[in-house]
Amino acid sequence: MRNLKVLFLCLMPFFAEAQIIFDNFESAGNISTWNGDDCLLNLNESNPYKQGVNTSAQVLKYEDTGGQYANVRFETGKKLNLSQNAVFSLKVYLPSNGITGNQKNQISLKLQNGKIAEPWTTQSEVIKPLLVNQWQTIVFDFKKDVYINLDDKSMAPSKRRDFDRIVIQINGENNNDRVIAYLDDVIHDGKFVQDNVYDKLIWSDEFDNNGAIDSNKWFHQTKIPNGNSWFNGEVQHYTNRLANSFVENGNLNIVAKKENFTNQGVTKEYTSARLNSKFAFKYGKVVMRAKLPTGKGTWPAFWMLGKNTNENGGYWQTQGYGNVSWPECGEIDIMEHWGKNQNVVSSATHTPSSFGNTENYGSQFLGNVSSDFNIYELEWTSDELIFSVNGTIHFIYCPDIKDETTWPFDAEQYFLLNIAIEPIIVSSFTQSSFQVDYIRVYQQSPVSNVEIDNEKHLSYYPNPVSDILNIEFNNPSTEPILIKISDVNGKLLSHKACPVIDNKIRIDAWAEFPSGIYIVQYEDGDKLVSLKVVK
Repeated sequence: MRNLKVLFLCLMPFFAEAQIIFDNFESAGNISTWNGDDCLLNLNESNPYKQGVNTSAQVLKYEDTGGQYANVRFETGKKLNLSQNAVFSLKVYLPSNGITGNQKNQISLKLQNGKIAEPWTTQSEVIKPLLVNQWQTIVFDFKKDVYINLDDKSMAPSKRRDFDRIVIQINGENNNDRVIAYLDDVIHDGKFVQDNVYDKLIWSDEFDNNGAIDSNKWFHQTKIPNGNSWFNGEVQHYTNRLANSFVENGNLNIVAKKENFTNQGVTKEYTSARLNSKFAFKYGKVVMRAKLPTGKGTWPAFWMLGKNTNENGGYWQTQGYGNVSWPECGEIDIMEHWGKNQNVVSSATHTPSSFGNTENYGSQFLGNVSSDFNIYELEWTSDELIFSVNGTIHFIYCPDIKDETTWPFDAEQYFLLNIAIEPIIVSSFTQSSFQVDYIRVYQQSPVSNVEIDNEKHLSYYPNPVSDILNIEFNNPSTEPILIKISDVNGKLLSHKACPVIDNKIRIDAWAEFPSGIYIVQYEDGDKLVSLKVVK
């Protein structure tokens, strides 16, 4: 083996993220983090009402001692992905002699982000009525049921990826009534969020060289597509002048100006720049660090169009790729900002299913959009588009049905950067800049269980392993081999250089690991070798 290099770990694609979360409070269950807030709980209570739909021997006893916000809860361990299955179910028995006060008999299931200081601020809740003196199976469907978001600006729960806590509350809160009830067969058959690890930088512009933009990476789109006007009633000319786009002190500057300018036989009162990337790609993570312009009527954007768009004057159209009109080409708006709504940034998608209209979008409040640099991100996979600012997700596009009308995002797209000027631009506007520190695109390293050729035949044993794993080679390198071990969630557990002795390396880190599935990785030339090991 030759050219063995240090490698970066990425999440293995062959592990499903589906898992049933359940507890029957007897011999089976995988919920180990039950807790109560102002509520006593017994996880091994003998079922006092073996009847109807529940004749099991043991249940959970729920005893609200009069706390204002009494509930029971558990942590899921990983973030929930509710895009396909948002259903939770449980059995509950509410005895009439176990309740005081005059609250409505009801049960609520709340989803929260347990990792933040005030988890309730993020919660989404479904409430169902209860009957007394009988076991009932209650189903909470966060897609179909009426839900309550404590923050009314939050996305629909099925679109969110931050829930990792389940809270169960009987007969509401903001009261001091006492409640005794019994729970059983808590189940959610769903998926966890798969934390993709984007470890391979495939394209970037750090904007380090002062002067004109890098013409190997960017194209000035200046041709007016409609003869005398841009789209959306915009009133600017886009130019290729240094006055409107340049690099200085490590930042790209796109400058919108108030000035008379004549081009293509048309005179306009404002100028700006519109850049197309000469790079196109499919799937990955996009990161931009930027500070936005100000002024009512300014409209900066960082967005993407399909490489196949036939927009007149666009870079890829001039290269012969334009064979599809908008919105069939698909549009991904990573960041849009309107000066008329200064402290809000938005993201959106435009597809044939929405007839190009802005029907699928999300936004968040950001008070420093024009005074500080913020980080705008897109994660683009074959299943969904996830938009965030500074790590806070505000929009996920994941249509239930993916076809050419809802999902034109299975082909390469390219970047656009611009400041448009709306007709409502304030008369006092003179100029403002869209500053970009960097744009980076990452993808996952190609990881697979590769087939090794006969010359370098590989074997590894024992598998399952207990304390020492042996990897044997034909024709190995005489240099130590860097080995990395991770768990199936992508967490790096061990990395060290192992010497090759008698065509074999010995990995002795296993004694410290619990039982489970692990990934051992190293590089063989241009191949990333990945071995699945069971302990």
